[in-house]
Amino acid sequence: MFIQGSVEEMVGTYNLKRLFVFRSAVIASELAAVGLAVYGMAVELPLHYMLSVIALYSLFNAYVWLRLRKTPTVSANEFFLHLVVDVLALAALLYFAGGSSNPFVSLFLLPLVIVAATLPKRYVWGMAAVTLGCYSLLMLINVPLTQEMAGHGHGGHAGHTAATSNFSLHVLGMWFSFLLAVGLILFFVVSMAEALRQRDQKLAEAREKNLRDEHMVSLGTLAAGAAHELGTPLATMAVLTKEMEQEYREQPELLENIIILRSQVDRCKATLGQISASAGQMKAESGHSEDVKSCLNHCISRWQELHPATSIAVALKGFEPAPTIVVDETLNQAVINVLNNAADASPDSIELSADWSAAELNLGIRDFGEGLSPAALQALGKPFFTTKKDGHGLGFYLASEVVRRLGGEMNISNHAKGGALVKIRLPLQRLKTE
Repeated sequence: MFIQGSVEEMVGTYNLKRLFVFRSAVIASELAAVGLAVYGMAVELPLHYMLSVIALYSLFNAYVWLRLRKTPTVSANEFFLHLVVDVLALAALLYFAGGSSNPFVSLFLLPLVIVAATLPKRYVWGMAAVTLGCYSLLMLINVPLTQEMAGHGHGGHAGHTAATSNFSLHVLGMWFSFLLAVGLILFFVVSMAEALRQRDQKLAEAREKNLRDEHMVSLGTLAAGAAHELGTPLATMAVLTKEMEQEYREQPELLENIIILRSQVDRCKATLGQISASAGQMKAESGHSEDVKSCLNHCISRWQELHPATSIAVALKGFEPAPTIVVDETLNQAVINVLNNAADASPDSIELSADWSAAELNLGIRDFGEGLSPAALQALGKPFFTTKKDGHGLGFYLASEVVRRLGGEMNISNHAKGGALVKIRLPLQRLKTE
């Protein structure tokens, strides 16, 4: 089981840090533009109001700097609200400086481009509505830069009317130009950003799969080496236990233990034989055809031989006749590993439920133990993580990898009535016979 964060819900502090730098540059540019307009071009501006807006904007930027030092993550909603504040601050400054007739009105596009490049599509539509709304409002409500813009020119009435009409057309044309730019950003930039996000997600999935494959190759190499090394000592133990059976026939209690030991040695030898026989062969060549119900019953019987003291409640249901599949020994071993884990947590009794359709098999394996902590639920499925004192941390990992290789998924959670519950969903397409 692998738990991944959602790209749509969380963004890193990297984007907010870049926005902080961008906002700092904007504040410096705004101060320079106001100074140039007032002292260099002798434009009359409501300086006190504009400086008050810039001061509040600077305080907000200082708050962002403190916030970056305290919290390591930033939600997508919060990042979007930061950009809305940028739009509102720009709208307030433009209100005191001619509104939509101000040449800096095109700066409304910058927050929209940032949202399109960094956030999911629903935020882009929201930012498009905010910027268009502010732009349209500034066309109706603003403090004019000059008297001519306010409609108080000193020229003749006819000239004044023509100039006013031409300027209104100019402002209206700027608005349509802005609307066109917004449409292009929504169409092209959003599509490109979405493609980049999908590519990054696929690359992350490929890297994760490559790491899992490397783990599996390493474990396969170790398993092959272990099988080779264990062959000789198991053969020696088999010979010795056979001789001990002959030697201690007159001691029934000791003979019973020797017989159990001999059966376990034979079981180990059989397992090693299966590994050697199936290595490097295709599933269809080494497997055999069997219906799902019979396959599950056979797997449960094999497990029960190893855990005769543990009671297992079995509930199998599905349409009849059950679909026929090619038995995959690795899948049987995966189910047995999960049953072993359940028996370790709940030695007295466990439950197994299964239901199937023509296309899918669903398994549920529950124990009645103490359950798992939140940290253990997150870490289970990673190699070499275990909650047992003498565990190796490979059983659940190998089982989940087998299920994933067959196109399914395996999840573990705490049952509402106590204990842990493992759910396995397995498509049967890859296992079905032709």
